[in-house]
Amino acid sequence: MCLAIPAEVTKILPDEMAVVSMDGVSKEISIALIEDLAVGDYVIIHVGYALAKIDPEEARRTLDLLRELSAEGEGAVH
Repeated sequence: MCLAIPAEVTKILPDEMAVVSMDGVSKEISIALIEDLAVGDYVIIHVGYALAKIDPEEARRTLDLLRELSAEGEGAVH
């Protein structure tokens, strides 16, 4: 199973790289597949690559859903 998650671009770096924030966790990723990216944009990332820009509201809804699922999973009995 593959999971691509939204992240906010917090810094553009040289060599088609950027720093993104995922719920407060920073990660350096490749932005080689996306043109015209700016700080504050949201992207879908998978295995260290930004795959596409997405609407900020859609990113927030997805992140909220992931947080909700995580909270429910923490209360589950395994």
